[in-house]
This record gives sequence, structure tokens and C-alpha cells, in this order.
Amino acid sequence: MIISISGVPGSGKSSVAQILAEKLGMKHYSIGALRGKMAMEKGMTIDELNRLGEKDHTTDTSVDDYQRELGKKEDNFLVEGRMSWYCIPHSFKVFLGCEADEAAKRVAASRLKHERPDEDMTSEPTAIKAEIAARMASDTKRYTTIYGVDYLDPKNYDLVIDTTKLNSAQETAEKILTSLPKT
Repeated sequence: MIISISGVPGSGKSSVAQILAEKLGMKHYSIGALRGKMAMEKGMTIDELNRLGEKDHTTDTSVDDYQRELGKKEDNFLVEGRMSWYCIPHSFKVFLGCEADEAAKRVAASRLKHERPDEDMTSEPTAIKAEIAARMASDTKRYTTIYGVDYLDPKNYDLVIDTTKLNSAQETAEKILTSLPKT
């Protein structure tokens, strides 16, 4: 079985993917981490890479080709990325949504914990909410231009979960586990 997890920033994709991969004994691929590495190698932020991708589609198509090959060559893995559902259409496709205010709070908390533990980030969620909106607009523009699809359309997925009011990534992972097809 292949599970693909897509969703909006701050919905819990990475945390949920890690939990599921561990529980299911699956290999976990993060396309976001791959794109983050690509951005670093180019001396850019991920948002700068996304803007470049609006003109240079290879910033997306190279990682999407990688995903397609994974889907052809491997089985029994989990992949987390906005277009993973599209690149591996035979996967069990999961979309995680989250309301913008909650997503911004989560991203701010993650940054505080992992990137800037000594900073006061009480005003950060407002700025992060704008960052998330800009990232989603860039993603939508690129994927519509390159592939002619809307990754936010729930019809693309086997399972859609709004994580806004869920208490933890563990709770989201449990919802996915109970929804997986029985093999």
C-alpha cells in the first residue's frame, strides 16, 4: 500500500506522516524536505523557490518526476507532499485541511520550538497567516499552470480531514488508520 498525504501548511502533514510511517512500518518520503533541500542548494528560501517555480517549472517537475518513479518502483511507503496524490494516483490519497488562524498558530509554535526558541513570537501568527496564504496562492498557480489541477479540491482525495479542532497529530493519524482500505 502507498499512502499520499497532501494538505495546507500547518495542517499537521509532517507530524501525521511520521506517526503513520512508524505505526505501519513504512518508509516515509517528504517532498517538502526535498524541496527545502533544493531551495538551500540554490541559496533561497522555500517561498523564493516557489516564486521561481512560477516561471521555471522544473523546480516542481523534477520532484514530481521523482515521486512518479517512486510510485512505479516501490510499494509499502508513505509520501507527504502537495502533489503526491497526483503523481502517485494509485495511492490512498489523504488531504489535511486546517482553518487559517489555527494553521498560523501551529506554524508559529513549531518555529518557536524548532527554529527560534529564544524569541517572543506572540505577534507572529498574523504574519505567518499571510505567509501561508501567499504560499498557497503560489502552489495553486503553479499546479494549475503545470498540471491543470487544483490540489485543494476534495474530489481528488480518498479521505479529507479538517484538523482544526483535533487535539493532536496522533488523533489525526488514528482517523487515517481507521479509514485505510483493508488488504
